[in-house]
Amino acid sequence: MHAVSLKSTDGTPLSARVYESVGVPQGSVVIGGAMGVRQDYYAKFAEWLAGQGWRVTTFDYRGSGDSAPASLKGFRADLYDWTRDYEAAIDHAHAALPDAPLYLLGHSLGAQLPGLLNNQHKVSGLLSVAAGSGYWRENAPQLKRMVLYFWYVAVPVFTRLFGYFPGRKLRKVGDLPAGVIMQWRKWCLNPRYNLGAEGEAARVSFARARFPVLALSITDDELMTLRGTQSLMSFYENAPRKIERIAPSELAVRRIGHFGPFRTEQETKLWPRMAEGLRTLPGAAV
Repeated sequence: MHAVSLKSTDGTPLSARVYESVGVPQGSVVIGGAMGVRQDYYAKFAEWLAGQGWRVTTFDYRGSGDSAPASLKGFRADLYDWTRDYEAAIDHAHAALPDAPLYLLGHSLGAQLPGLLNNQHKVSGLLSVAAGSGYWRENAPQLKRMVLYFWYVAVPVFTRLFGYFPGRKLRKVGDLPAGVIMQWRKWCLNPRYNLGAEGEAARVSFARARFPVLALSITDDELMTLRGTQSLMSFYENAPRKIERIAPSELAVRRIGHFGPFRTEQETKLWPRMAEGLRTLPGAAV
């Protein structure tokens, strides 16, 4: 692994890491992280995936992880900025292996943003892991019980008070720029999520996507539901797409959950399934 410094389209510096494959790589994988999750979280998986013959890139969105400033108070960023950051990681990976396939492995938010990319033509496919629409009525039951308090009280009150969302103090999501959390709030309160909140331009952008999408839906996900995954997949209306459900019992494990797919205990269980998903992406079917 080696650390690299990228620049987003507006010149914002970003922290990224590249995990080189052993031998000639079969292609590139860019891991798009979940909301509030640092690239550190994917390090062991990225290292393992590189050992399977892929050149893997991880990165931190601006205002998060190693791409965060000393203080988030007043730091300007929204989810469109994060999409531009995703594009920068894709551009960097594509330039390194321009003639090889480039796949996105999107965890949660990381599978929601690719429909808004301007450089979709560089993407050969998307493996979506534990992702779906964030619309609150499609949240898992345990999340739905408290999410309206989160969106109508905690987020607006604490974001205004601190100048950013102090998720670490609240043990919710993580520290996020004000623009990111408030735009995400708008998305999650809309029945059509980002398509409904952002309007026709967002719908058209998702409709442009032609790369195949394979969504791995986790049966014991405490945040996302199958219905939410189906909604997100419907946004990619012109892309070949497929949903596969994965239950802990299939892998002989007690629990997977929303964040479990990238934990090291899945190295011999779910990780090979994800690697196989990448290999079979070109054959994804509606």
